Amino acid sequence: MDVKRQPKIDFWEMLEKLTPENRRPGDSGEEVIQAAARGEEQATSACTQPPALASDALMERICEPENRKLACKRVMANKGAPGVDGMAVRQLPGWLDGHKQELIASLLDGNYQPTEVRGVPIPKPGGGMRQLGIPTVVDRLVQQMILQVFGPILEKTFSQSSYGFRPGRSAHDALHKAKEHVADGFSIVVDIDLERFFDRVNHDVLMNRLSRHVRDKRLLKIIGRFLRAGMMQDGVCVGRHEGTPQGGPLSPVLANLLLTDLDRELERRGHRFCRYADDCNIYVRSMAAGERVMAGVSEFLERKLRLRVNREKSAVAFVQERKFLGCRLLPGGRLGIAPQSLDRAKERVRQITRRSRGVSMDEVIGELSLFLNGWVVYFRVAECKSHLQRMDEWIRHKIRCLRLKMCKRTKPIADWRMKLGVPERRAWILDAERQRVVAEVGQSPGRRGDVQPLVRGSGPDDPDVEVRAATTLNETAGYDEYVRWCGRTGAERPPPTRLAPTQLQLKCN
Repeated sequence: MDVKRQPKIDFWEMLEKLTPENRRPGDSGEEVIQAAARGEEQATSACTQPPALASDALMERICEPENRKLACKRVMANKGAPGVDGMAVRQLPGWLDGHKQELIASLLDGNYQPTEVRGVPIPKPGGGMRQLGIPTVVDRLVQQMILQVFGPILEKTFSQSSYGFRPGRSAHDALHKAKEHVADGFSIVVDIDLERFFDRVNHDVLMNRLSRHVRDKRLLKIIGRFLRAGMMQDGVCVGRHEGTPQGGPLSPVLANLLLTDLDRELERRGHRFCRYADDCNIYVRSMAAGERVMAGVSEFLERKLRLRVNREKSAVAFVQERKFLGCRLLPGGRLGIAPQSLDRAKERVRQITRRSRGVSMDEVIGELSLFLNGWVVYFRVAECKSHLQRMDEWIRHKIRCLRLKMCKRTKPIADWRMKLGVPERRAWILDAERQRVVAEVGQSPGRRGDVQPLVRGSGPDDPDVEVRAATTLNETAGYDEYVRWCGRTGAERPPPTRLAPTQLQLKCN
């Protein structure tokens, strides 16, 4: 007996059946979205959700000249790469002069059609790739116009424990709040990692949450088209049925809108938590409570919001064993730098000071200053004095190595030292000693300047002893007290005690 398969019913067909007065979208992409479907199971926090907006004229506010001009300024200030059409940001004012009326008319009619986004994969700090979707400049302008009107409306509905991509809030605010929770005795953290969150957002669930706040069907249609716009990568356009690619102005606020249900659920259960975008930490007092919270929250995310929890990266542990926004919480509510953040900073410094780059010293110093200023400003809230001191010494060492590499030969090295104030005779003596020590160490199987080489020799008492060079190049007679400061001003230090070419340490077999 043949059994006929029932056709799959998507979100739009379900809306048509539940609200027959509305027509279903056709093949051209025209959509009409009502408030939340009556047949969908609502989240637990739905009882406290705000009513939908009574205004049906949001698009008129979006298309106002003042809002459009402000959006144009912000898009140009953000700069950014071109989209699939190759149009640069600086070309936007000229494009608006000739197409402004056409753009406004398409928005007011609800017929605006976004262009495909340009897919750009970038490496993630923890491994793997993050998929960016770069919209065209015109699409960025439209999204910014929508965000400036729609963002403040949604902002009122977000949780006080949410800090990511919100005006007046920053990662430092989230870290200060986390410190308060740990200082109150909540020393166990439930660290929840959502697997590829921006790539796995369910469009039906997101549009359902969006329809709770908006009645302007034109705005809902255009946002729906932005979500389903194809992605162009390697010359191939791929359709998208889930996800909100990072790169557009609307993506952060839509992500916060979807995860607001999670915030309300955690508040209803009385948990202490901090959420920054998709990075959520819940603080409890015991491991047993943490395991229960992990199981309950994971079920809520997967069943209600259709999101996937990364079981390998999520964990229940003491706060000092996990990192949050690049920092590590310590017992008592103190804050330190996570080891992973230090490793990434050092790797970035290595890339900038690579001796085979072929760039000038001024360019290297400029890139280092730009990176280090931002890095230090971000981690200023952490207890990191000793880390910064060691980092400063290590960076100055890298700069000295780069400067000597640029000088290459004896005369440029001596000239450079004399510019720093070293007497001429001493500058030449130091370079001669440096060359002799390098030649001696280079004859050994060890690495020059790094490994203490083994040299066979005869001791005064024992004819067969092992002589170990106990000092590196900087500890020999070639030690240069001036390069320590890299040209810093100030009083000159007294010369160091001169050592023998190699300080020998006898070790009997």
